[in-house]
Amino acid sequence: MPDRSDLHPEPWETVAHEKLQDCRVFEVYRKISRSPRTGREHDFYRIEAAEWVNVVALTDDDEFVMVRQFRHGNDEITLEIPGGIVDAGEAPAEAAARELLEETGYRGEAPVSLGVVNPNPALFGNGCHTFLVRGAQRVDEIRNDGETEHTAVELLPRSELHPRMRAGDIQHALVIAGFYWFEILEER
Repeated sequence: MPDRSDLHPEPWETVAHEKLQDCRVFEVYRKISRSPRTGREHDFYRIEAAEWVNVVALTDDDEFVMVRQFRHGNDEITLEIPGGIVDAGEAPAEAAARELLEETGYRGEAPVSLGVVNPNPALFGNGCHTFLVRGAQRVDEIRNDGETEHTAVELLPRSELHPRMRAGDIQHALVIAGFYWFEILEER
């Protein structure tokens, strides 16, 4: 018979915590933690970042407002929903509306929270908040910061979403999670 205590892991005790690197949009920390089972100490690494937002923006013509941009992590141009970092003192819903406008020039109804996911609990402690903005329409020019960001808008008919995902045109895990939150809402 299996040991029933394995069904209930215990938290680890943090013994030490030190910042290794400040990388502008995140910080890297080394944490030494003690195992509750063995009492032995081990090194772990954690990326600390501000909260993030993603925006599923839908036009009255049933098209998703998407952005194309170069991503340095995979050295490719990706197709994603608008999103970014929640600034200090800013509510996630405010950040969602701001990011949508900055990256696409679109605005719509007030953002509605769809849900929050942790990008990867093995490394990150922050959350990615996904919002829905209905009635999105172009009201301004794209306002990228000019130095490190360049986005282009692509309108994606809702009917093409699943085929484009299956084809690998949309690969960003947090974008796919955002669309899943949207589909859960639509099922209600």
